[in-house]
Amino acid sequence: MRNDSKDGLVDKLSQSQIYQDYERAFGETTGLPLSLRPVEICQLVQQGKPHQNSFCALMSQGTHSCAACLQTQRKTSAQNGDGPQTAVCFAGLCETAVPVRIGQELVGYLQTGQVLPKKPTAAEFNRISRKLVEWGLTSDLSRFEEAYFHTRVLGREQLESVVRLVSIFAQHLSIVGNQVMMRQEHAEPPNITRAKEFIREHQSEEISLARVAQAVNTSTFYFCKMFKKTTGLHFTDYLSRVRVEKAKNLLINPNLRVSEIAYEVGFQSLTHFNRVFRKMAGESPSDYRGQLPGNSKLKGTPVECFMDAGPH
Repeated sequence: MRNDSKDGLVDKLSQSQIYQDYERAFGETTGLPLSLRPVEICQLVQQGKPHQNSFCALMSQGTHSCAACLQTQRKTSAQNGDGPQTAVCFAGLCETAVPVRIGQELVGYLQTGQVLPKKPTAAEFNRISRKLVEWGLTSDLSRFEEAYFHTRVLGREQLESVVRLVSIFAQHLSIVGNQVMMRQEHAEPPNITRAKEFIREHQSEEISLARVAQAVNTSTFYFCKMFKKTTGLHFTDYLSRVRVEKAKNLLINPNLRVSEIAYEVGFQSLTHFNRVFRKMAGESPSDYRGQLPGNSKLKGTPVECFMDAGPH
């Protein structure tokens, strides 16, 4: 899965009602922030979140201190492991990231934390304040001290319980994410749906990319790009597949010659029809017909030849 697809999936999950309900309930129950973030990110995911730690909020305002917070955030996903990863910042605060996977593929992280594993002390803050002074944050030391001593404290067992809650939700999000992906795979823009209908209706005629684009009121360039993105096939390949499938149905009728079928499905050259059919079906039209029930006697019948009338 491409990174942009993963990011788009994370956005959809973040906007889903189930995620928003869980995030709100989690914050009200634990007093901790929760974020669903992509695998790669260059900003603090808890910034401005409900229940964001006030000490961390102050830290994010300075260039050096913000960089330190980002470094800690990256540590939670550095190992790319199967389970939760907890990182501790220079100030002793813990953050935990739980991977969210679709199948075996990592698509994002549920991140929470910004807690202390034990009660803060004056000696510990003195150590922290020296680093803050080094980063030029001397004017806000009193605010940093107040915020630090109001940081949520969670013992080991409590933190493990919180991480288990997030892990259970990550598994649920994986199921929801898979459902979202399935809907995306089956969804297609209306103009592509109309284009497919037009191709089926006019497949026996000479159809060009420009003609189909005009039929669905889009530019040739945009239609070409969207058709390939949606179907995974170039326009000419898709048209060939439609014609070959129609030819397979017509080959059931032993009274129709292969040359008649080639014209009927839209090919203007028997040579081209044979080549495309073999590419799509893995065998020639006559061999395909010969293997159909009741038509085994036709297997190996020479294919009719006629002059190449040009491209289809």
